[in-house]
Amino acid sequence: MPAHQITLIAESPAGYAALRDQLDGFISVEFQLLEQALRSPPPASILVDIDLAKGALLQQVKAWLASNPTKTKAVFVADKASHLQQARAFALGATDIVSRPLASGELLRLMWGDVTSLSADPDNAAIKNSPAVATAVDTLQNVFSAASFGEPLNTGALDSANQAIVGQVEAQGLNAWVETVRTHHSATYQHSLLVTGLAVAFGQHIGASHTDRQRLSCAGMLHDIGKARIPVAILEKPGRLDEFEMEIMKKHPEYGFKALEGVEGLRKEMLDIVVHHHEYLDGSGYPHGLRAHEISDLVRMMTIADIFGALIERRSYKPPMPGPQAYQILLDMGPKLDQDLVRAFHSVAQLRHGEIAAAALGIH
Repeated sequence: MPAHQITLIAESPAGYAALRDQLDGFISVEFQLLEQALRSPPPASILVDIDLAKGALLQQVKAWLASNPTKTKAVFVADKASHLQQARAFALGATDIVSRPLASGELLRLMWGDVTSLSADPDNAAIKNSPAVATAVDTLQNVFSAASFGEPLNTGALDSANQAIVGQVEAQGLNAWVETVRTHHSATYQHSLLVTGLAVAFGQHIGASHTDRQRLSCAGMLHDIGKARIPVAILEKPGRLDEFEMEIMKKHPEYGFKALEGVEGLRKEMLDIVVHHHEYLDGSGYPHGLRAHEISDLVRMMTIADIFGALIERRSYKPPMPGPQAYQILLDMGPKLDQDLVRAFHSVAQLRHGEIAAAALGIH
């Protein structure tokens, strides 16, 4: 299913312009008259807004959807109070129902899944007992909600979370952060939080100021915000992505940029990190194929943390890779990465519980 396109099927164009404007910046809306649509195979993702009382017409719609039963996501519009309309829609082949009046957030949740719901982990004692991780999880939910549904980004809560993250990594060490974060059930949340802790530890290791480490924490929390606009079924797939799914996933830097470009007070370097953290120095990255001099040092650092975080995270189809083995992959990537920064990252990749705190206190 195209994650960012839907075709409105209706008996008249009334309401099309309003829906298109409501979803502008999130998904593209096309329009087809019902009588025209019935002459061609159903598109991959459709919103059907028709009179659900027209018996003869409904039989045509049912036959039309049955011609492509596994490849079409068909969302029908029905009156919220009408159980009859909802039953008829499902009998026709609806995969989901949205209520009148249409709300963009409801439709987006049906198309993409609610990535913010992945934060819920009520039985996770490790996270409950780690205040900074718990705060980071709650804040990440707001970050993804802002990107998914156009809700305001709570920059104050983000700043507070960054202070807590930096403080906990300083006090307890990177390994404690990593082990706690890896207990989270969502691969999406787990990865963002791992990268955040790695970026903070990297900054501390190279002597970055406390303020700069908070900026690195912010970069980690925001770097994958575009994944909020990727279908949850792809984000949380319990296996490797196929080629089509990977092409969708590779859109997340651009989606992230679109989600954040209008946020007041957000530093431009954060937008740079969000859109460019998959760029490589040799020009082989995406989405813009940047080369060495075009990629900032902060982006280079985040790219290293992002790759390393992906390698050491826990997935259902693979155990976490040991730090030294993951670090060797960074070395083997050669000219794709800034090898001076990779060498500086070596100590971070080898760290064990308490070593960052010991370093901060001058204990050897």
